[in-house]
Amino acid sequence: MPVTTKRFAPLALIGAGALAATGFQPLALWPFTLAALAFLIHRIEQAGSARRAALAGWLFGLGYFTLGNNWIATAFTYQAAMPAWLGWIAVLLLAIYLAIYPALAAFLAKWLAKRFKAALLPAFAGCWIIAEYLRATLFTGFAWNPLAMVALGGFGRPGLAAIAPWTGTYALSGIVMLLAGVWLMAWRTAKVGKLHVAAMTAALPAALMMLPWHGKGGEGHLAYTLVQPNIGQDTINDPSLYERQFQGIGRLSLTPKPGSTRIVLWPEGGLPDYLRPGYPQFFYNATTFGADPALARARIGRVIGPGSLLLTGATDLVMERGEVTGARNVVTALDAGGAIRGSYAKAHLVPYGEYLPMRAWLAPLGLSRLVSGSLDFLPGPGPQTLDMGVHGKAGVQICYEIIFSGEVADRAHRPDYIFNPSNDGWFGAWGPPQHLAQARMRAIEEGLPVLRATTTGISAVIDADGVVRQSVPRLSAGRIDGMVPPAHAPTLFARLGNRLALAWALLMIGAALVVARRGGGR
Repeated sequence: MPVTTKRFAPLALIGAGALAATGFQPLALWPFTLAALAFLIHRIEQAGSARRAALAGWLFGLGYFTLGNNWIATAFTYQAAMPAWLGWIAVLLLAIYLAIYPALAAFLAKWLAKRFKAALLPAFAGCWIIAEYLRATLFTGFAWNPLAMVALGGFGRPGLAAIAPWTGTYALSGIVMLLAGVWLMAWRTAKVGKLHVAAMTAALPAALMMLPWHGKGGEGHLAYTLVQPNIGQDTINDPSLYERQFQGIGRLSLTPKPGSTRIVLWPEGGLPDYLRPGYPQFFYNATTFGADPALARARIGRVIGPGSLLLTGATDLVMERGEVTGARNVVTALDAGGAIRGSYAKAHLVPYGEYLPMRAWLAPLGLSRLVSGSLDFLPGPGPQTLDMGVHGKAGVQICYEIIFSGEVADRAHRPDYIFNPSNDGWFGAWGPPQHLAQARMRAIEEGLPVLRATTTGISAVIDADGVVRQSVPRLSAGRIDGMVPPAHAPTLFARLGNRLALAWALLMIGAALVVARRGGGR
């Protein structure tokens, strides 16, 4: 009995989803992404109902999110509370959930387009925008790797992502979907023998994806020293190594010129000391200075030197009636005298990483969070700008927070730059370049430079056009000295946020309805 194509349709769709994910970093094979999306659009067109279209979207999403989020499995190798193989189960379970969003987009597009193929593409692009926005919002959100990330060029150019100030990331994802539809049209044109027309049609998306860049560049006036200490995840929580780690990050932070005014930037997780007083003694015992956080702050102040200000990742504890009830993942500002000048508490926490949802149910089953310790981290209030006087106004987004489009800056108090400290040592080979790419997209959207200090890489200085000015590669220690790149005037996206992206979605869906109505009138 001959084997039909239909029988292999589920595997083909899962494979196409995985192929689409190769457009993300570190592979950046965006032509494969467009080809795979063209195949998905074709299968949705062929689906006999909206329900069948949703199944196609879900199968595609299963492959797309499994490969794209494979770095999550690596995180499970750095903890002892759960078996490492559970990491791959977590990747698959997460993909099963996340695939609901492409399924939703496919269902709505098929339903809106009815029987008219011409209406399907704009409907699907618009619905994809809405689905990505929902994925980033519902149940605290998981905004990692929106489709728009394949439109980002290499370190020296933003590529098609240069239009993000006028679209936002999620709308750019919809535009990528439209470009995939153009490739589908080129393929169909080639099938009927019009090869020259097909080649010209296919060349348009390729030309847009590889847009050249001639940015304004320019230098700012705020001096900085950005430090990557290369503290591996397998040693970062070893108390016997805390002093050696401090000595290493301290040497990398020494002032290049006595008395110079600069901002020193340390990563998340790079400092084992508690910087505030008033906690139970046993919390201080394992730190580099044991009893006295004032001594720890004073030593840090001597390291950075007069005229400098440090922004560093740290942990604060939450006390209630003399007992510790939680913790906050914070960035603390310290001056050369060891005085605390300000702090920011992380708002977007990582579920199962920094806290265990439904702890009362899951803890008895043997499940734990990935970050060591039994205290859950508590969320901060959201984007804030720290006014550092002569050191400028710093917006802060800690690690994972930088992936949330439209949620990284205090719009009422626009910062001069965004500081993004991170511990990417959890994330294997794929996670760090993907994380960096998303930080670049935030810079483009907001028109703000982003400075990333990480424990193991990739640390980088990103200008307001998303161009990586300087970087320190993975798994190496180093520092970057320079001037913070200047910010642009507030972009359209900086003013409107994701209302702009949703307006693009409504525009595309409206176009689809017009096409469908005209088709229905013939």
